Amino acid sequence: MSKSFEKYQKRRLRSSYISVIISISLVLFLLGVLGLLVLNTKKVANYFKESAAISLYLKNGIDKDQILSLQVSIDEEAFTKSTKFISKEDAAEIYKKENGEDFMDFLGYNPLENSIDIYVKADFVSSEKMEEIENKYKENQYVSSVSYDKPLIDLLTKNVRRISLFILVFCGLATLIVVVLINSSIRLSVYSKRFTIKTMQMVGATKRFIRKPFIWNSVKLGIIGAFVAVIELAALLYYLNRTFPEFGIIDDRVEMAGLFGIIFTMGIVITWASTFLATQRFLNLRTDELYY
Repeated sequence: MSKSFEKYQKRRLRSSYISVIISISLVLFLLGVLGLLVLNTKKVANYFKESAAISLYLKNGIDKDQILSLQVSIDEEAFTKSTKFISKEDAAEIYKKENGEDFMDFLGYNPLENSIDIYVKADFVSSEKMEEIENKYKENQYVSSVSYDKPLIDLLTKNVRRISLFILVFCGLATLIVVVLINSSIRLSVYSKRFTIKTMQMVGATKRFIRKPFIWNSVKLGIIGAFVAVIELAALLYYLNRTFPEFGIIDDRVEMAGLFGIIFTMGIVITWASTFLATQRFLNLRTDELYY
C-alpha cells in the first residue's frame, strides 16, 4: 500500500514538474518571439524603405560615357545604396509586359527616355531628404526630370514610426505578462508543498535551509524550460530565414546569441525570484493560515 502511494506521489510530482517546464518554455518562447520582432523591426522597415527608388530621366543625345560618369558620381554619394540604368528599349519592354500592349506599333517610335533608378539608404528615406535629392538632380545638365512616389514615402515614414512605438509598448506589456505567468506556475508548485515547508520550519530548520532546495529545483526547471524555448526559437528562425532570406534575420549572430542569452537569464532569474518570494510567504504564515 505504501509503495503504491509513493509511486502515485512520484507520478504526481513528475506531472507537476512537466507542467511547470511546459509553462516556462511557452512563455519564454513568446518572449523570444517578441525580442525577435523588436530586433528585426528596423531591418524589415529598412527593406521596404530601400525598395523605393528615385528615377532620373535623362535627356536625349547623351552618350554612354556621360551616362556612366553620372551613374558613378551617384554611386559615390552618401545616400546611395545602389543604382540601376534602364535604357529606353528596356523601359519599353517593361511597359509591354506590365500592360500587355506595344505602344510602338501605333506610335512608330519610342518616346521613352533612358533613366537611372537610385535606391536610397533607409536613413535618407524621408520626405525632406528625398526632396533634397530631387532638387539636387533637377539642375543636372544630363537630367530632364526627376520622379519618385511622394505619397508612398510619406506613408512609409509615418507608419514605421507608429509601428515601432506600438511594438515597444506591446513588448513591454507582454514581458510583464510573461513574468506574471511564470510566477503563477512557480507559486502553484510551491503551494502544493506548503505543509512540507511549515513542517520543516516547526522542527527547527532555518528559512535559508528550507528555501535552498526549492529554489535550486525551480532554477533547474527554469533552465530546462529556457533550453526548450531556445530550441523552439531556433527552429522558428531557421524557418523564417528559409522563407524570407531577403530580410537577413540571422545575419547578425551577436544579436541572436544575445537574444538566446536573455531568454536563459530570464528563465533563471524569474524562477529564482518567484520561488524565493513564494517560499518566504509560506514561511511567514501561521499554521492555521495554510488552509486558506
